[in-house]
Amino acid sequence: MRHFLIFAFICIILCANYKSQTNIENKKWFSLGMRSTLSTFSHDGTGLGTGGQFRIQLNKLVNTDWFADYIAINIDNKVKSEYAHIGWSVLFYPFKNLLYPKFFQPYILAGHCFDYNKKTTISASSQHSKDRWGSAVQAGIGTHFNLTERFDISLMTQYMIHFTSEILFQENENHEIEFYNHSHNTLEGHLLMTMSINYKIFSYGK
Repeated sequence: MRHFLIFAFICIILCANYKSQTNIENKKWFSLGMRSTLSTFSHDGTGLGTGGQFRIQLNKLVNTDWFADYIAINIDNKVKSEYAHIGWSVLFYPFKNLLYPKFFQPYILAGHCFDYNKKTTISASSQHSKDRWGSAVQAGIGTHFNLTERFDISLMTQYMIHFTSEILFQENENHEIEFYNHSHNTLEGHLLMTMSINYKIFSYGK
């Protein structure tokens, strides 16, 4: 979170010293940003994470978002669950011609990511872990708040569906944690709510 705030401060300074010389509506942009993600409605409960992203805009209506984030969840002070996501999303602006380049810029998104989860017992006396790799798809909605031509704060909500089994745990009669794989239903996953700050670094065409 500290790095997220530092990046926001740098972006604000850059925006304060930037004088617009181009019409951003007619440009394709490469953007760089940082993000903070809240994960909820999963087997593990609720956790907060951080990460980074960059965007490559394809045209006026379509943008792409390439991201990586890390989320840690404390489950009942018994198990630490760590998630890592590396993936991409396509952003479509259905109202771009009506709203752009105004302050509020909504979009819908869909994409895919590679998903890693590791669960580790918190007890120092019997610490052990289990991990798995997998993949997932995500879809949702969001909006950019365009504070300047180059700087935006974005909020989005998306549901991520996993294609691999989940790692769950249970306590045995000796109060020891045992991990096992759970074959979940097709639509099981988790809800992700993300806030990001982004700065358009350079344009590469019209």
